[in-house]
Amino acid sequence: MVPGHLWDKMVAHCLDCLPLEGCGLLAGRADEAGRGEEVCDIFPALTAARSARLYIVEPRDLLRADRAAEAAGLSLIGAWHSHTHTPAYPSPTDVAQAPDPGWHYVLVSLSDLEPVVRSYRIVNGVVKEELVVLPA
Repeated sequence: MVPGHLWDKMVAHCLDCLPLEGCGLLAGRADEAGRGEEVCDIFPALTAARSARLYIVEPRDLLRADRAAEAAGLSLIGAWHSHTHTPAYPSPTDVAQAPDPGWHYVLVSLSDLEPVVRSYRIVNGVVKEELVVLPA
């Protein structure tokens, strides 16, 4: 589950980073209903790659996000980044660089007029889309 204001903040960061890719980290915990994980906060980051086709979370931003999440009683549960010219589907580079099989990998495609956001699990090179729930 992703609260609407965090969804908006994530998309806005990606738009602000154009023409480069935007990225960030997701912090959360298991939801109270036991249906998965709930995103409780996001941490926009700079991309060390400074590229329109590749993202690498700036190491200092990763450290800050990890410390802030821990201080709030949360865990880092995923990463998000934009695709400036391609659909919201993990590229071969995204799959190869997926650091944690337990993480959620959210992609924001900016290739059309309206941003498209999708989330995936990537385990042993296998990509599986997952349902994203926005609370009413």
